[in-house]
Amino acid sequence: MNNNSQSIHIKKDILVRLVEAFFSDDFNANTASIPYKMRPKDAQVPYRCCIYKEREIIKDRIIADLGFAVEPLDESEKLEDFAQMAIERTKIDSEPLTVIEAACKGCVPSRVYVTDLCQGCVARACEKTCKFGAITIEGGRSYIDGSKCKNCGMCISACPYNAIVKLIVPCEQACPVQAISKGENGTAVIDFEKCISCGKCVAACPFGAVNEKSNLIDVLKHIKNGKKVVAMFAPAIAGQFPGSIYQLKAAMIKAGFYDVFEVAQGADVTTRKESKEFIERMKENKPFMTTSCCAGYNSLVKKHLSEIKPFVSDTKTPLYYIAEIVKEKYPDAISVFISPCVAKRVEVSENNNIDYVLNADELGAIFIGRKIEILAMEDCKFECESSKQGRNYGITGGVSSAVNSLIKNNVDTKVYIVNGLNKDSIKQLKKYAKDSYCPEGNLIEVMCCEGGCIGGNSTIANQKTAKNIINKLLDKSEDIK
Repeated sequence: MNNNSQSIHIKKDILVRLVEAFFSDDFNANTASIPYKMRPKDAQVPYRCCIYKEREIIKDRIIADLGFAVEPLDESEKLEDFAQMAIERTKIDSEPLTVIEAACKGCVPSRVYVTDLCQGCVARACEKTCKFGAITIEGGRSYIDGSKCKNCGMCISACPYNAIVKLIVPCEQACPVQAISKGENGTAVIDFEKCISCGKCVAACPFGAVNEKSNLIDVLKHIKNGKKVVAMFAPAIAGQFPGSIYQLKAAMIKAGFYDVFEVAQGADVTTRKESKEFIERMKENKPFMTTSCCAGYNSLVKKHLSEIKPFVSDTKTPLYYIAEIVKEKYPDAISVFISPCVAKRVEVSENNNIDYVLNADELGAIFIGRKIEILAMEDCKFECESSKQGRNYGITGGVSSAVNSLIKNNVDTKVYIVNGLNKDSIKQLKKYAKDSYCPEGNLIEVMCCEGGCIGGNSTIANQKTAKNIINKLLDKSEDIK
């Protein structure tokens, strides 16, 4: 994810202002004033045609951050009303994403295009390369017939002048399952029957038009009302903030959470169960087994890749196991998962032991809005320390390494890692399922995001920084037993 993009800074600014408004004397009125404070009357208009459109888009972003879909929005509805509905809400929406139509650029359709750099050369390499007869020479330059072009890109590679380019729609290009496309009005529409909630469209859109529907106000409401709210943070979240995980826990306690758990503790349960399952499957002469901890991958299997289901581990995710632990200790608590990705919102919606999800950006906004400095916190230890392997689950290779560490010499293991889901890797997985064979290995780790969970769309630190922070934590952690 491009965490340095201006759209991310705008999103963060809105979240912080929303937190401040929530803890003010008048949440509804102060929420309604955010667009005007961010774009006052005499402000320079930095991105859009006019200040009024800027305010309208900020309003829509706030509505998404209040937890509502923007698509069916009536423009006459006021922000005050949405703020009040967020306070009164008892059930969150099942679909985690919404598209802000006013922010969507309505990009031109994806296609291969001949630019003015074309020299109409004698070689005609582009014409000869095209297998579909889509390229002809007209008026001394190349012309592409869109009805014949298959967007294969062979002509792009063949042109000696780099005169042919592919125009892309970033969100459509990023989606591995073609779940996002243009609607009747030319703006993006998500088909939730296809969507695996990987969040790649959220990260790809340079206009920030695709947004998560936040649970922020729901969580803050329970904290403010004195409820026992318990947080569980994913292994990748440990790399998103400065300081130690013990300072992070202390900061979360100061923010109002009653207790805090590492999901890495649940990862240790997953490691033990999955290593045992792998040994059993290999002794039964099964060809291979894939990991099952990635919510995006699990959604892909459910919606698009059912043929590989027999090869997917039956072991539950680390979040599933830590939620069981939290529920057993605090049966009446409100449980909140701190997530690095959108896909976990879908997993949470299917788990009765977890109530809400916050991402790293939202947790960071709480810290800023409440003026909490993580580095100023004293360490707050965990009742149960997670292992080195469990804490490494958020980095590509961490899951398979953890599982393999407990397999030892029981069976022969050859690890293969699918580092990010895209059209090519999905095609590859389909072939493994069809052939009941994977030449690359018998223990396949599948991560939806490149780099692992530290590359999730809901993270705030770049991968190098996150990895360095986590590696320092691993140096001080014990091996799984």
